[in-house]
This record gives sequence, structure tokens and C-alpha cells, in this order.
Amino acid sequence: MNQTEISMLPEMNELWQQTLNWQPNESQQQQFQRLYELIVEGNRSLNLTRITEPIEFWEKHLWDSLRGIARLLPPHHNLAENAEIPAESVLKAIDIGTGGGFPGLPIAIALPHLSVTLLDSTRKKITFLDTVLPSLGIENATTLLGRSDEIARQPQHRQAYDIALLRAVGAASMCAKYALPFLKNGGLAVLYRGNWTLEEEAELQSAIEHFGGTVESVEAFTTPTSQGARHCVYLRKVVKQFDRPIR
Repeated sequence: MNQTEISMLPEMNELWQQTLNWQPNESQQQQFQRLYELIVEGNRSLNLTRITEPIEFWEKHLWDSLRGIARLLPPHHNLAENAEIPAESVLKAIDIGTGGGFPGLPIAIALPHLSVTLLDSTRKKITFLDTVLPSLGIENATTLLGRSDEIARQPQHRQAYDIALLRAVGAASMCAKYALPFLKNGGLAVLYRGNWTLEEEAELQSAIEHFGGTVESVEAFTTPTSQGARHCVYLRKVVKQFDRPIR
């Protein structure tokens, strides 16, 4: 895609409302558009994503990112943009292996009162995200360079987050072992998956017991334009004392 081919993202307001009971306000829509432009531009020198067509980008990067945290979205974006939220009430989320910023960046845009940490072990991608955040005017997200297993051992990050996001292609049991040490007791991990089987769920439940996690729910759905199969696996951190470093 060359510069002349960078077009406007579809607004999709009707699909937003039908599927998530939410839609971006004008400012958020502009941020989504600018994010799209920056990703396409950054893709020329970094391997950020193969998804650059506007509708596909909307579905597989914006909509898919927000579908995982749909329960947190305010209906009809009815939360006042200038509402003051007490600091102690701000939820903290960490996007593990964020890559080009997904799902963390769309979530930070949609939920400006959520504090989002974008974690990745690739310096070039973190450097790219460090330019994206100010360009989008995002003040509720920060970047963090490092391996998740090492970062999870640091006192300021261990058991420090309310939400852990992981949209990776590895085994769900391994994704869970990376995510759970970051969570406070009662925290929620969201694993973004494609297909999902009962065998995978049984393996996952067995693997995470020693990390104080349990499978709270699995939501199956199809993407709204291409009708692709997707699942979100929600894990609850329930036994703090069993939490231990990843080996």
C-alpha cells in the first residue's frame, strides 16, 4: 500500500452498536484513523502487521481488540470525556507482547480512564510505539521494554495489574503462565484466540492451577465483516499465595 492508497477507515457505527453496544466518539474515530495511518507508515520499515486494508484493519485490529474487553465499554460512550476519576479507582492493564500496539492501543483510546502498559521485548517496536503515543495524544498508556517473564518478577509489576491482555499465537497454557503473575488477586486475564477446543480448555485449566488462576468463561463469536471464528478466554486470578515466578 503506497501513500496514495492510505484511505479513510470505515466508521461502522451501526456495527459497533450492534456488536458491542458502543461506538467511538468523533475524537476517538480520529485517533483510530491516525493510528491506522501510523501503522501503515511504520509497516514500511517494521514488520508490524500484514493487515493494512481499511476494512480488514477495522475488523481485525480495532473491533477484535475491543471485543475482548466489551464488558468494560460504556454503553453509547456515555461516560463524560472530562469526568474526573479518583486515582485509586483507575484500573491498570498490561498488554503482553503488544507488537504494533494491539490490543492495547485501541483499548487505551476507547477507555481513556484505563491505564495501559504496552509490553514488548523488541526494542524497535517499543521505539515505534514511543512515537505513536504522543502523535495520537494518548496520555493513559506507557511502553515497557523487556521479556514478560523477567518483568513479572519485578516488584513494581508483579501482582500489580487488574487486567492482563495477551493476543498471541502460542499455546493458551503458556500465555496464561505469562499473564497470571502480573495480576492482582481477583484480576482478569483476557486471552485472544482463534479456534478453541475442549481439549485446549482442559489443558489450560490443569496448567494454570499452580499460578492461582481459573478459567472463568470462554466466549465464542464471529467477526462482523468476514465472519471469522474467534474466542476470548477469560481467566480469573483467584489464589494469590500460589503465584510464583515463571521459570
